[in-house]
Amino acid sequence: MSYPPPSGGWQDPSAPGPQSAPPADPTLPLAGSPIPNQPHPADPYAPADPYAAPGYAPPGYPPPGYPAAGDPYAAGGYPPAGYPAYPPPATKTNGLAIAALALALLGFTSCITAPIGAILGHVALKQIRERGEQGEGMAKAGVIIGWILTGLMVVLIAVYVVAIVIAINNDNSSGS
Repeated sequence: MSYPPPSGGWQDPSAPGPQSAPPADPTLPLAGSPIPNQPHPADPYAPADPYAAPGYAPPGYPPPGYPAAGDPYAAGGYPPAGYPAYPPPATKTNGLAIAALALALLGFTSCITAPIGAILGHVALKQIRERGEQGEGMAKAGVIIGWILTGLMVVLIAVYVVAIVIAINNDNSSGS
């Protein structure tokens, strides 16, 4: 059984009979000259201009790595190759701030270390402002706790002194 030749001008090259010429290239203009108002892109395979400024795209093309202007769906470029971004090194904590808080807290058991912790806290705050170190909260806590415990210690000593003076005066007055 034989089939009729297909429409559209295509013929089987292995079929016997006369062969027609290949179809015309659809990209070639029909009249010999291209349409005058149609823009033509630059040849992407043309050799690069050796005198062009480095880093600039040839005319007619957007800069590399950026989508064309007005195209919101265009894919962005990749970041430039380089080293991975590491966070900056952490600033160190002021040692006097740590000591101020430790001595101020130790002042709950031994009252003599509380004022030392408060003074070290003031020195630590000055160093933190000058050097940009961490530990401002510890230094402030050392100052606050140190001075509160120092004030309580002074009040307690005053109460003891008054109690001793009263006891001595009562002892002298009852013996006469």
